[in-house]
Amino acid sequence: MDKNVIEIKDVSFRYQEDASLSLAHVDLQVREGEVIVLCGASGCGKSTLLRLINGLIPFYYHGQLEGEAAVFGLSTAKCSIYDLGTLVSTVFQNPKSQFFCVDVISELAFAAENLKYEKQEIENRIQRVSQELACEHLLDRTMFQLSSGEKQKIACASVSVTDNPIIVLDEPSANLDLYAIEELKKTIQYWKQKGKTIVIAEHRLQYLQEIATRFLYMKHGKIIREFGYGEIQKLTPKEIMDMGLRCLSYDNLTVQNQKEAKTFMTLRDFCFRYKGSKKPNLSIKECDIPKAAVIAIVGKNGAGKSTFVRCFCGLEKKAKGFLEDEGEKYKASKRLASSFLVMQDVNHQLFTESVEEEILLSMKEKNEALLESLLKEFDLPEFRGRHPMSLSGGQKQRVAIACAIASQRNYIFFDEPTSGLDYFHMKQVSDCILDLQKKGKTIFLITHDIELIYACCNYVLQIEEGKIKELQKIKNKIYPCSKDSLDHSIYHGIYYL
Repeated sequence: MDKNVIEIKDVSFRYQEDASLSLAHVDLQVREGEVIVLCGASGCGKSTLLRLINGLIPFYYHGQLEGEAAVFGLSTAKCSIYDLGTLVSTVFQNPKSQFFCVDVISELAFAAENLKYEKQEIENRIQRVSQELACEHLLDRTMFQLSSGEKQKIACASVSVTDNPIIVLDEPSANLDLYAIEELKKTIQYWKQKGKTIVIAEHRLQYLQEIATRFLYMKHGKIIREFGYGEIQKLTPKEIMDMGLRCLSYDNLTVQNQKEAKTFMTLRDFCFRYKGSKKPNLSIKECDIPKAAVIAIVGKNGAGKSTFVRCFCGLEKKAKGFLEDEGEKYKASKRLASSFLVMQDVNHQLFTESVEEEILLSMKEKNEALLESLLKEFDLPEFRGRHPMSLSGGQKQRVAIACAIASQRNYIFFDEPTSGLDYFHMKQVSDCILDLQKKGKTIFLITHDIELIYACCNYVLQIEEGKIKELQKIKNKIYPCSKDSLDHSIYHGIYYL
């Protein structure tokens, strides 16, 4: 690590549609072989800094750029995007946004083909990388058959095939269970051993403590503090929380919501099979569900959690079965009218021209007081006139959650509601969920976020292979588990004592 491969000198940047600076006089030098972690609250400039390194600024994201940014001595603003593509590879928060092909092998070959590697060289690289990253079993799949963790693994494998010297990752663990995060950690360690220079924007810091060379804490578009290897562990839990960062250890967390459900509703004869599937993707004979509860839906990636939610909500019209609540039967259409779902990829449910219009659209009747309250609660007043698609990932997530609360429906479902959120906004979400519970709403959370489960859930529903394996009250501490203890755990990586 004797030379700088990334040099950023007095860089300021504001997006075309934004009056405020996203980066403000940033200086950064990254040496060859370093693993740099950018941390800080949502909207602090982490993703913008990555876009500066990989050339998305100014080639894709337009705005006012001042200062100089260079990779291996090449100006990222002046050299061609092709030249940068031979030096820098990117893994995005949502790997689907970087896929171009239908099948895995074609996807792994895609970037290398664009860099004009010979066919035999590409085939050799795919074979080597699939062995080293243990993804040979995925080569005969289509992209549609992969779980979130498997998609992330293929995104990382495609980066390894091109073998570029610099790799940037934007919230790579946001939608992963703990087992998949462990696999991601191994991949980053593999790149580090190969001498790659790695820059990661991340909220979940725990899995990176042993890997990172430096943690850079950002706030308001500036690098405020720097922590060398081992230094960030010296911070107290309060210091970590005050900085808006996620916890470094689960040992100090306790379950906050101990409320016991007094009434239950019942799912009966739920069954659903996707087209082409040889066996049911969901099969629930009967299950009593606590009402006015916050229920964490857990399970391994691909276990059937999202299928369960889609069927419960009434989105899958061909799903059989019904919900019985206070003696009344709720079939699909009636459940649909009583449910609100915040999707994992919120881009699919933002429709209007402004944040204000988006929240109002979710209301049965226009309520200005509720609108103002939600804008304030989710730190959105300054964005009320902005187009939702122009916001950061964390800001979009907060808009979608505000819409769910504005709908005032009885059953509210969140699919990974805190993916891409810092501690402060995760706590905001958990407080709002607890407030909904007090109002008698039943809330379901598909989540791998242990901090969120500690903060607001009082029941956990485990799904395995499309069936409910367990539904229980959370009474004690939740701990992360290792790969070796998976047989004794809830498969997404937690167990109960």
